[in-house]
Order: sequence, then structure tokens, then C-alpha cells
Amino acid sequence: MESRLNFFGHPLAGKVLKHLNSANKVVSDSTLPTATQELVKIRASQINGCGFCTDMHTKDATHAGETPQRLNLVAAWREAKVFTDAERAALELTEQGTRIADASGGVTDEAWENAAKHFDEDQLAALVSLIAVINAYNRVNVIVQQPAGDYQPGQFG
Repeated sequence: MESRLNFFGHPLAGKVLKHLNSANKVVSDSTLPTATQELVKIRASQINGCGFCTDMHTKDATHAGETPQRLNLVAAWREAKVFTDAERAALELTEQGTRIADASGGVTDEAWENAAKHFDEDQLAALVSLIAVINAYNRVNVIVQQPAGDYQPGQFG
């Protein structure tokens, strides 16, 4: 399988990715817990059917010490007892923020208020930004059909 467009090697696309990567770096350097960041990236990528990002972020999370049990349960987080209340709030916000087109009201006040109980304003800003950035990455990779499976942790720096 090959991608429809070499997005990583294209000059214009490279400029776009540079800006997405810069936004992602701001989030990764924030006080939003790293484990929460990876769970958010994995869940959005699962919802969007982005194999490339699901592969990348499960491998990055494993490399950072995440357990196989938690990774295996991300898609079924509501029924899983292995996530903290803060992680569950972040996953709910991720799902609603990713499925905006599916929900007539967008993100509910309840989901927002629950996230706000667990995260300060800087962390909320990082969380919202992360949800937006991972959705952008997912859409690029799904549109160009970026193949999944070959990613190695740290491959992109």
C-alpha cells in the first residue's frame, strides 16, 4: 500500500506539517499529563479510522511506559476501570470534539464542566488544542491513505 500523495515529502505540505508540528510541540510541552495526551491522540485516531496515527501513538505510549491493558481498553474506556477520572473526562471531551459533525449540539456543557473539574485553564487550552491538532493530522493521513505499521518511536524527532 502506498499513500496517494507523499505528504511528508511535498514542499507545500511540508510547510503545513511544520506549523501543525509547532502547534503539537506547544501542547506536548504543556502541563497536560503526557499519558493523557497519548490517550487523547489514540482515541481520536481510532474514531477517525487513522491507522497511521493509531500505530504511531500506541507505539509512542508503549515506549513512554503505558501498559498494554490500558492501550487495549482505550476504545472501550467507558467500561474500563483502568483510567482516572481526569483521563475519562479528557476522553469524553475528545470523543465529543472529534464527532462534532455527528452531534447536533457539539460538545456538551456537561462534558466541558467535567473536564474543567480536572484540568486548569492552561491544561484545558492544551487539551482543546490537542484535540484539534490530532484531528487535523488524522484527516491528512486518512485523505492521502498514509499506510500504517512501520512507525518507530521517535521517528519524527
